[in-house]
Amino acid sequence: MLITHDTRCALEAVCALVNSAPEDDKPDDLADVAALDAFVRTHSISDVGRLTEDDLAAVRGVRARFAAVFPADDARGAAHTINELVAAAGTTPRLTDHDGYDWHVHYFAPGASVADHLAADGGMALAFFIVAGEQERLRRCEAPDCQHAFVDLSRNRSRRYCDSRTCGNRLHVAAYRARRKEAAAG
Repeated sequence: MLITHDTRCALEAVCALVNSAPEDDKPDDLADVAALDAFVRTHSISDVGRLTEDDLAAVRGVRARFAAVFPADDARGAAHTINELVAAAGTTPRLTDHDGYDWHVHYFAPGASVADHLAADGGMALAFFIVAGEQERLRRCEAPDCQHAFVDLSRNRSRRYCDSRTCGNRLHVAAYRARRKEAAAG
């Protein structure tokens, strides 16, 4: 599956947005407008003006909708959510070549809110996976104490953890130690 640079950036932003949600012992990474501004800068989201509390609330709403796509059991459910997000954003595809990047497509209308920008570009990036029959690549980390969203871009669709250096390595070390302890006890 060919994934363009802008699609990859949109997917990274979607996953980061989903993973910014509060969890049992983790606070909301989008706690205020300053945090949203940092998110926008970190992910190089273009055409974003001054952010407000209304933007923050709207982005949190988009985040919740994106979160529903990752555990969807079937493509039809994921497609329904993506279609709603993209339609609500008032998608207006247009070619652009800003900030030193070659020609690529933006799906948000000029002057769109940051929430509409994320919904349109991120929704279309996720839509490409549904169209390609690759929905199973939209995953949640299999580590018992982590549910982060990620997109499995490995050739053989074998990625199980959001980050192999943290979640995967931690679980492999724990399994190794358990085997050693069992061997020493036996």
